[in-house]
Amino acid sequence: MSAIAGRATAEGTQRYKQRHNQNCAADYFREANSLVASSIGIGTYLGEPDECTDTLVTAAVIESVQQGANLIDSAINYRYQHGELSVGKAIRQLVASGDVSRDELIICTKGGVLPCPNPNQADWFYRQYVEPNNSTVSMDDLAEERYCIHPEYIQDQLDRSLANLGIQTIDVYYIHNPEKQLSKVEPDIFYNQLRTIFEVMEDAVLVGKIANYGLATWNAFRVPPTQSDRIDLSRAKSIAREVAGNREDRFRFIQFPLNMAMPEALLSPTQTLEGEQISTVEAADRLGIAAIASKSICQAQVAGKIPENIASAFGDDRLQTDCQRALQYTRSAPGLLSALVGMKTPKHIRENLAIAAIPQLEKANFHKLTHLIAKELKRN
Repeated sequence: MSAIAGRATAEGTQRYKQRHNQNCAADYFREANSLVASSIGIGTYLGEPDECTDTLVTAAVIESVQQGANLIDSAINYRYQHGELSVGKAIRQLVASGDVSRDELIICTKGGVLPCPNPNQADWFYRQYVEPNNSTVSMDDLAEERYCIHPEYIQDQLDRSLANLGIQTIDVYYIHNPEKQLSKVEPDIFYNQLRTIFEVMEDAVLVGKIANYGLATWNAFRVPPTQSDRIDLSRAKSIAREVAGNREDRFRFIQFPLNMAMPEALLSPTQTLEGEQISTVEAADRLGIAAIASKSICQAQVAGKIPENIASAFGDDRLQTDCQRALQYTRSAPGLLSALVGMKTPKHIRENLAIAAIPQLEKANFHKLTHLIAKELKRN
């Protein structure tokens, strides 16, 4: 089966927006790096690596795209490659049916976490990537027995992701949880590793395997500069610019957890830019990097747990469930491009995408809610 050609384009994503605009609030779609993205993105993280879940994820991606979400997020380790395979099947069905064109979809995935279901992942990694005679990978390249950003490994993972997704070009390829390397190497060594990976990424752009790249993290953009696993976004962007030389670099996206219980990337001054301490979201905006939120609704753990005083402060009766309120809060964060949410059932798709018709929170209301949430978190 031949790979689907093309990539997300300004014209294509704008066309998608125009087709869905009549059912969406004016601020539902947002623009970054010439692409128009839905402010709710489709996540594909959770679930068992089985045929039943594959069917659910494929159907959910299809319905979500049909209902107005054009940003799709996966990773090679999600359900041990089943996540990407399910997304790939959905893309083929959507394009074949004529529901969308390839250039309307922003397809994102990640590499850097071992996609191995074997409990002894280190042994699997050794057999696959260290033992072959022509390999330059060593066991020292493996952090916490689960994370690797060696260039040879990442190139292999990128090619596997392209095959799993069945496309010729990935719109955003993230290096996945690279901060884990800081558990075993000094910062200067880590940033040298990052430089090598960015060289691989820029080369992948030139040959058409990816259109953009970024960093998808857990701690790196939420923790203070004093913490060992924090990544300096300005330094990373500077490295990307140096690697790109006289071309414009394609380090244009970052991803991090952001939700009502984890607001650090938006509120905490974790980054330094031109001598000023600012939040990750603000730093990304100034550096021309689009910010994507993961864990937008705390993996639905907010259900039935948002206090009445906070729920009523949203000020909109159309937000009928706690998951809707949590998603509305996250996607309303100033400076955010899109908030990812995992969806597997028609009920949850309808529930989450119903808020596409609701304008995002006004800044004053967002800050009021943030204050109320902070008080509640402190009390608990």
